[in-house]
Amino acid sequence: MALTASLLIHAVVARSRANGPGERMTVWVQGCSLGCAGCFNPGTHAAGTARRTVAQLLAVAAAEPIEGVTLTGGEPLEQPDGVAALGAGLRRAGLGLIILTGYSRREIEAAPARLRAVADADLVVAGRYQRKAHLGGALRGSANKTYWWRTERYRHSDLDGVPDLEVIVGADGTMTITGMTAPTIG
Repeated sequence: MALTASLLIHAVVARSRANGPGERMTVWVQGCSLGCAGCFNPGTHAAGTARRTVAQLLAVAAAEPIEGVTLTGGEPLEQPDGVAALGAGLRRAGLGLIILTGYSRREIEAAPARLRAVADADLVVAGRYQRKAHLGGALRGSANKTYWWRTERYRHSDLDGVPDLEVIVGADGTMTITGMTAPTIG
């Protein structure tokens, strides 16, 4: 998996505390065909054209004092080759990886490309968002979403200190609101 692999990107925040343990880069991919009713990121569903190579994303991660990367969306596992290449690069760099996906663990394990995509993830938060089971905390949008601990890097107690909402004001004055209780990213 080459560093020339790429991902369709909706947004990147170089440093966040509301998307996993510690300070971490958060990458929202563009594109999702799952159509979960009530999804709070509908702006990430349509196919996009903004691409970044894995090398570009790794360069952003390397430039920041972060613990790891959270990959969300859209649906990351609809871009399995790019996700797998990013995961491998993060592992080589000693950074953690959390993937938030609408696919269930069973659906991931049944599809070789998806399984390769999560091979270097430390934690996968899996399952379709269910509006009636809304939770909005500890990286789960709804109570049915499950944690798939793939390594020992993170434990459930690491999620206890993750804020449910964060406001980031950029040097240019732009404001990004993120986290499990954030309003629509669009």
